[in-house]
Amino acid sequence: MTQTAPVPRGQAAPPVLELAGVVKEYPGDPPVTALAGVSLRVGQGELVAIVGPSGSGKSTLLHVMGTLERPTSGAVRIAGQDTSAMSDTQLSGVRARRLGFVFQQFFLLDGMSVLDNVANGLLYRGGRASERRRLAEAAIERVGLSHRAGHRPNQLSGGEQQRTAIARALVGRPALVMADEPTGNLDTATGASLLDLLRELHRDGTTIVVITHDHDVAAAMERRIEIRDGRIIRDTPTGT
Repeated sequence: MTQTAPVPRGQAAPPVLELAGVVKEYPGDPPVTALAGVSLRVGQGELVAIVGPSGSGKSTLLHVMGTLERPTSGAVRIAGQDTSAMSDTQLSGVRARRLGFVFQQFFLLDGMSVLDNVANGLLYRGGRASERRRLAEAAIERVGLSHRAGHRPNQLSGGEQQRTAIARALVGRPALVMADEPTGNLDTATGASLLDLLRELHRDGTTIVVITHDHDVAAAMERRIEIRDGRIIRDTPTGT
């Protein structure tokens, strides 16, 4: 496993995530600019919402932050590591060891139990199956689903499926968890319960960035970054 180099005494630790002048363009005549010079830093232990209307660039920003897409120009650094010169294999390693993803659609495998779905979050790290299952059990307990570990996704409520997805994102103890519209497929009460879980995980030390169009969700975070037309127009603490 890749180890993070110790930070010299007196020197601040690098941010968990840093974007510097990131531009993302898609081919066209003229080209479509989805991100237009985005710069931001997310420090260890922050709870951040990135909010904006449909078409504002939120999803593209998530993909670039998570190294799922490469920027056209600019730099993306994960825990101080510049990803711009990394190969696809190296980027896969960064995602496997440092990043966790939670998507609106859950993306659980129907034929597998909750335990196996969560353990699959460690496949790219290798290691023994018994160790993956041990870590999965701990992650499932952390999100309050131990009593459902043997159930399959079609036996779970929407909220339980999303908690399973969160456990899968957390199982490798990543530096950063990114959630894309995590309450989008849930009713109001279940969505509120998921927000409570995210805040609880944050209090335990997890760094979380939530992508959302819902201003109520954004207000529940500790920092709100507003994006429009591919640019950050506001970056403020919410006072939560």
